[in-house]
Amino acid sequence: MSSPASRHPFYAWFGIDEALIQRVLSEAMGRGADFADLYFEHSRSGSISTEDGIISRASTNVDRGVGIRVVVGDQTGYAYAEDLSLQPMLGAARTAASIAEGGGGVAPIGLTRREHEDLYALAENWEDVEVGRKLELLQSTEALVRGLDPSIDKVSVSWGDVDERVLVATSEGTLHFDRRPMSRLAVSIAATREGETQTGSGNLAGRRGLDWYSPERVEEMCRKAVERTLLLFEARRPPAGEMPVVLAAGASGILLHEAVGHGMEADFNRKGTSIYSTMIGKEVAPEQVTIVDSALHPGERGALNVDDEGNDTERTVLVQNGVMRSYLHDRISAKHYGVEPTGSGRRESFRHIPMPRMRCTYMENGPHTREEIIASVGTGIVAETFTNGQVQIGAGDFTFFVKNGWLIEDGKVTAPIKDINIIGNGPDALRDITMVGNDFKLDTGGWTCGKEGQSVPVSQGMPTVLVSKLTVGGEDGH
Repeated sequence: MSSPASRHPFYAWFGIDEALIQRVLSEAMGRGADFADLYFEHSRSGSISTEDGIISRASTNVDRGVGIRVVVGDQTGYAYAEDLSLQPMLGAARTAASIAEGGGGVAPIGLTRREHEDLYALAENWEDVEVGRKLELLQSTEALVRGLDPSIDKVSVSWGDVDERVLVATSEGTLHFDRRPMSRLAVSIAATREGETQTGSGNLAGRRGLDWYSPERVEEMCRKAVERTLLLFEARRPPAGEMPVVLAAGASGILLHEAVGHGMEADFNRKGTSIYSTMIGKEVAPEQVTIVDSALHPGERGALNVDDEGNDTERTVLVQNGVMRSYLHDRISAKHYGVEPTGSGRRESFRHIPMPRMRCTYMENGPHTREEIIASVGTGIVAETFTNGQVQIGAGDFTFFVKNGWLIEDGKVTAPIKDINIIGNGPDALRDITMVGNDFKLDTGGWTCGKEGQSVPVSQGMPTVLVSKLTVGGEDGH
């Protein structure tokens, strides 16, 4: 009689069974490994793009394979197979196991399925949604944008959805199944006034179904995108120099993610390349600052029921009331530090090894209102939306380009600004936070994090925050 695990519908998607999994795990462990896992992935993705109402691109893609990892101490052997029949998988297992030496490791006698909460179950899976319904959403989005202002002369809308099934089997005898949806609606706008053209964009994304893209939610996204674009006609560059910077609630979390969050990933600290490698238990920020990385926000891009190593996910407090409490750990770093994994082992696909990665990274609310924060600034800026940036992960030095913002003069927001850089150091900026707002917002944009050639979906956010000094590149060209 077959076990409940062997009857799981994912087995049909991969064309495998429990006996085959155990055979491949035995091969992976055969040279004396400490641990091995198999990461099966079946992903179906679809995309549509329109430009000025005409379909410019449409595609569907199916990808399937298994990644086989063998761990010996801090070392990892890795190989993958796109053919899920026995011999190609055994070959990949032998390749991954080649880092190990000596007698055979212990393979699991049986496999036990581990249950996980479902943070992103959909009312209707993406494989069941007809292309025509997605196209209607794109067409209505374009019509919405064009109806908001006559100066808008070019609109591009793009759509993407993914239906991903993951099966993780470990040499500890555990089986983990996860179905991970993803979707994203994005709009790009060009507006022209008196020969001058300005561009802007907006997007909505998450582990969401079609029903989440309601007319009200899409209209709000379109309205904000148009407003930010049209403001650029009035915006100017502010004076340059060191000044207070107010980071607006929501999307400013990109700065927290890049300039601070990466430095708290355990592999950088295990290797001694992060400035935070000796800071556990030490004060790294004012008392009002608490920074969290969590996988437990339903429907968000960074949500995860189980990580890519089969670890339970959690809410991880990185900084609590200014004191550093934890790194983000995968299995290898957790063993190195003698702690439990934080459920942060992530990978781009079955072709990649897992490593510690962020999920939903944010700063929690503080005691101040946005109005109090603005009123406290004599001369400074509000940084509202960001585009590209550069960060040195080890030291935390960063440069970010601010697409939209505001000038603050005598405690009041006075004029829109554009095309500026803010330059600073992540750990210094963390220490230089003087006020934290009570208007926390987790941004619903389509954020993707890159690290060592791998990209994974993430979420980020923060309340309004005042950094007492950052360098602003403005009118004099600095």
